[in-house]
Amino acid sequence: MNASLPVVVIGAGPVGLAAAAHLLARGLTPLVLEAGERIGTGVLRWKHVRMFSPWEFTIDRAAGALLTRHGWSAPDRSVFPTGGEVVSEYLQPLAALPEIAPHVRTGSRVVAIAKQHRDRMKDAQRNDVPFLVRFVDPGGEQEILAHAVIDASGTIGTPNPLGASGIPAIGERALQEHVFYGMPDVTGEHRARFADKRVLVVGSGHSAFNVLSDLARLSREAPATQIHWAIRRSSLRRVLGGGENDQLKERGRLGILVGRLVDEGVLHVATDFHLDRLETTSSGIVAYSGGRALPPVDEIVATTGFRPDLGVLSELRIALDQGTQAPVALAPLIDPNLHSCGSVQPHGAEELKHPDSNVYIVGMKSYGRAPTFLLLTGYEQVRSVAAAIAGDWDAARRVELVLPETGVCTTHFADEDAVAKTSSTCCGQKAEAAVQACGSPCCGGPAPADVDACGVQDLDAISSKFGCECGSAPLREETARSCCTA
Repeated sequence: MNASLPVVVIGAGPVGLAAAAHLLARGLTPLVLEAGERIGTGVLRWKHVRMFSPWEFTIDRAAGALLTRHGWSAPDRSVFPTGGEVVSEYLQPLAALPEIAPHVRTGSRVVAIAKQHRDRMKDAQRNDVPFLVRFVDPGGEQEILAHAVIDASGTIGTPNPLGASGIPAIGERALQEHVFYGMPDVTGEHRARFADKRVLVVGSGHSAFNVLSDLARLSREAPATQIHWAIRRSSLRRVLGGGENDQLKERGRLGILVGRLVDEGVLHVATDFHLDRLETTSSGIVAYSGGRALPPVDEIVATTGFRPDLGVLSELRIALDQGTQAPVALAPLIDPNLHSCGSVQPHGAEELKHPDSNVYIVGMKSYGRAPTFLLLTGYEQVRSVAAAIAGDWDAARRVELVLPETGVCTTHFADEDAVAKTSSTCCGQKAEAAVQACGSPCCGGPAPADVDACGVQDLDAISSKFGCECGSAPLREETARSCCTA
């Protein structure tokens, strides 16, 4: 394969532009193709949202060094930027640098990638021919040959549906104009759509937390606003996360805030709700889980996560896990059934490679359907991938990143079903056995020896070992019922 050909990078977001910086540092020529008309178009879809990590964990090392050489002053490392600030203060200056700018094309949507003169079936000399990248720009369909391809296109353009079975709920497609997928700016750009309306938020991740907190703020200005929240989990224990123990403080703060809004009755929560049908009635839109119905609403916000668009890669030989749709070697490291973001080990080209050599899926898209991605992980990915494309596999296999530990990102949470099965042992055993049996739903620390004494007052007393809080009164009572009853 002709190594003088460019390395095509799909997407001019944080990870895509970081890839360009690392490729340039390796003496390789990047060509960044961005579907949107602006740098960071995907990030701008949540420009009003404050990130969970500060600037310290938002700037790629190679990109930051390149900016600094041109006199750029980095923002305060301790400040938590919004998505809009990430674009205006970091991505746009980076893309405008004389080293980067000639290699970036906006308004250029990649629609297919293949091997030149080799469809997916053909074996002969497959790794000796370049990639053929087809894209559409204002001039129409274009093609370019590439030495390698780095897909950093993300997943924000392909949200998961509301339906709990992975397909749209019955009636969902017909109600598209009343469903917002992602994080609306409910106190700004989208205020008129949600003010004084009955709103249902579906989803239990931190995108939902952001939307719920914004809606609560809106309800103080527009008091007729009603907020309903539907989650598939059977309780809020794991959903609300690590609180003050979360080392990504902004994320911990959100969990505490949402817990308080639940306690105060601002949010009306429906747990164990697996949405399968939407129906338009004279009173509004009604969501169903089997025969169970929620109160009618006017608008629905789907914070149900995202999935990768793999259509552009369909003529390539890529190996993806059947469940997560992540590269097969990466999948067990990020499986949300086993891991959350802080327990994912740094990884690179070795875990991201495919049967067709020199094609890599990086960034959020590399995680497939797993919701655990951190920017620092993506930056380590592209550092390693750039080294691999340059032929430096020693550097590619070397780990050069240490992630921050996060209180919510652990594997110590038990599945709610497992907790229910072991609840009779939780408070009848001493510290270590109780923690293992219940997966720390009682916040750790010594469990009361006398099961008859177990209750809310004991939950207030058993935070000494891990220094965590058991939540406010209703949540403590819920924990006491599930954890301290036979």
